[in-house]
Amino acid sequence: MRALILLAPLALLQAVAQTPEASPSDTLRLKLSLEYCVNQFSPAEVESTRVGFQYWFVGKEFLDGRTIKMSVVRPHEATHPPHVHGEDEFFFVLEGEAELILGEERVTVGPYTSFYCPPSVSHGIRNVGESELKYLVIKKYPSPPADSQ
Repeated sequence: MRALILLAPLALLQAVAQTPEASPSDTLRLKLSLEYCVNQFSPAEVESTRVGFQYWFVGKEFLDGRTIKMSVVRPHEATHPPHVHGEDEFFFVLEGEAELILGEERVTVGPYTSFYCPPSVSHGIRNVGESELKYLVIKKYPSPPADSQ
């Protein structure tokens, strides 16, 4: 499988450069290291689901709740039924055949297809093919209340 490599966005670098605990050059050297900025898929770090598995390239704690996750779903399965939440969500199909659901509309698509889900709109994705469906989920989770941190 082709490795997916993700680098930290410019916003992270700007925030790190303003950290008062260390000199800007020391902090930037740490945050610009390949060890910090690259996450290559590792089978040892997958999380099993009832219909396949998921792998977090960028978890909720990395960058203010912004995440990138790969979901892998067995043929004719879905991670969950269509649902609604208050955040934007973005899907990108890597492999397989997916049925995309937005409100009452449905469409079947293949690899290299993106799918934007606006907040508070029912949406879903389901594997309608005969092989695994692999897709990325890009989302920003809400920040926890200040008193719970």
